[in-house]
Amino acid sequence: MSLLEVKKVSHSYGSSRSFWRPSNDAQVLSDVSLSIDQGTCMGLLGTSGAGKSTLGKVILGLEKPQQGEVIFQGQNLYKMDSKTRRGIRRDLQVVFQDSYSSVNPRLTAEKIIGEPLENYEKLSPAEQQRTVANLLEMVGLTAADMKKVPRQFSGGQLQRISIARAIALKPKMIVLDESVSSLDMVNQMNILNLLNELKSVYGLSYLFITHDIRAAYSVSDSLAVLEKGKIIEVCNDKNDIFTSQQPVVKNLVASILPEHPRNRTLSAGKSRA
Repeated sequence: MSLLEVKKVSHSYGSSRSFWRPSNDAQVLSDVSLSIDQGTCMGLLGTSGAGKSTLGKVILGLEKPQQGEVIFQGQNLYKMDSKTRRGIRRDLQVVFQDSYSSVNPRLTAEKIIGEPLENYEKLSPAEQQRTVANLLEMVGLTAADMKKVPRQFSGGQLQRISIARAIALKPKMIVLDESVSSLDMVNQMNILNLLNELKSVYGLSYLFITHDIRAAYSVSDSLAVLEKGKIIEVCNDKNDIFTSQQPVVKNLVASILPEHPRNRTLSAGKSRA
């Protein structure tokens, strides 16, 4: 059984219907279905406005879809009581794109990472401090960093803190919404390597939402492509993305630059010297 199943989800935004003005809802998601198994990562690709972030909110329980179901660990996310939902929430975590706006700038790293522990665990102050120190070291920082506030970290370091917070409760799945797109190339690779390591060690599952096919390919087992609210391609083997005949997918693949500049081509088709 899949850890996560999205079944025929449709959703739209827009003005409400009235006597004077008919409904003019903009369809954001249309009949979207996908599934993710335990211990695997699905990369969700798409251009800006494709509906990726909305689908992420639906999966996280933040945006109730107008049609369809989200089944997590065999339970319908939108048909469970509050007690069951609370239990599910600890197993389904998120890391957002903007690491600075997703944390309280006045809290120390210790408080940021410790917040979910305070909500779900009954640890003594000493136990919680040891747990936070271990989490910091797990994501490549040090115990000494726990007393720092967000402005004292780089973007890459702060994203590591967001990841430490997300894994604090040992969740089954993490939704990563454009979580490396604001970082430079070096920090991107460091975070992607960290995600791969955590997946391998702890059996985590990810939904990796991004417009960057290179980032998605490096961390994912399977790939799905969303375009204008519809899933147009699902590659259970990520390598199948390179043989897709979908024009949108071909454009995504064509956007991958070779590692060495001399192998890159200009739009006119000329090789760089």
